[in-house]
Amino acid sequence: MSSSSSATSQSSSACGNIPLTPAQEQAAAVGAEQDWAAAKAFYDNLVSTKRPRPPKPQNAITVAVSSRALFDMVKDRKIYEEKGVETYVKYQEENENVPLKPGPAFYFVKALEQVNARLRELYPNDEELFDIVLMTNNHAQVGVRLINSINHYGLSIERFCMTGGESPIGYLTAYLTNLYLSADSEKVQEAIEAGIASATMFTANKDIPYCDKQLRVAFDGDAVLFSDESEQIVKEHGLDRFFEHEQMNENKPLAQGPLKGFLEDLGKLQKKFYAKDERLDCPIRTYLVTARSAASSGARVLKTLRSWGLEIDEALFLAGAPKGPILVKIRPHIFFDDQMFHIEGAQQLGTVAAHVPYGIGQKYYKSKPKDDTVKK
Repeated sequence: MSSSSSATSQSSSACGNIPLTPAQEQAAAVGAEQDWAAAKAFYDNLVSTKRPRPPKPQNAITVAVSSRALFDMVKDRKIYEEKGVETYVKYQEENENVPLKPGPAFYFVKALEQVNARLRELYPNDEELFDIVLMTNNHAQVGVRLINSINHYGLSIERFCMTGGESPIGYLTAYLTNLYLSADSEKVQEAIEAGIASATMFTANKDIPYCDKQLRVAFDGDAVLFSDESEQIVKEHGLDRFFEHEQMNENKPLAQGPLKGFLEDLGKLQKKFYAKDERLDCPIRTYLVTARSAASSGARVLKTLRSWGLEIDEALFLAGAPKGPILVKIRPHIFFDDQMFHIEGAQQLGTVAAHVPYGIGQKYYKSKPKDDTVKK
């Protein structure tokens, strides 16, 4: 793309900056529906395949994952930064048959696919499934190594978006993304500002075993599931004022935070298992891991979830205690938090943590991925 302002302005229509009229939007929607129906009919008429057909995007829970979140590309990134894009692309082509090692989001993605397998057993024709999209600014020439690595591990990732050095953020809406995970904190911040649930992935410092039969997702409360309104009071007026505020507003639901929608998505899938009498064997389990105190400020949190019609499987109120030791017991595939010191504490004890750059806490801490982390 040209760097000159005149060229940029001249190409604005080609870049999609002119909004569609309502009639054009309706025609595009009808056309998209017809295209999808034709694609489905074509796929259904093919000789049977072991690979399941990807769900329709409008019905799916779309999780977009960057290549550096899905795979360990620390060495690759160093080559790119030190030797430039041409050397980087050449390196990837020369090593395209060498599978990339798992990255921080790898086992989370594996767990999502395990949930899909269970859903397809219970609901063979249902398309309310997880759809994993590889969303990367890598060049298309690097795609062969990414595809080979995905096939090596038996992952079902059919949708790719490789933007050749451009930011992929603009495509997140087009792919109907419900959650975006990346190792690039700046892109995650862009996505959060665009209203898309997003988090920066951090690799754990230790290897711990994950449950391969159940997806486990742990959430912080304030500025993750809920807004940061209560956290603002803590930062600006202290704990005593915070406790008073929460007790006074116990029956007033908190506003939603950036990850509320993803918890809602998980809850919808859980109910599909409950409907088949699979509650005790549900392959999804959710956790609230909060620094709040139960007696002093916990009731408002639980009543907020109730007002939203959402269930959380386990709620842990730590009253300011470190979260790392509790997370070791839970062994979640991913833990979302807005505070970097909680992310670092979880990381040190072996939990894959995801930083949500939202709320007043970002004035105090910024997410800076440490690519040179050494596993212990």
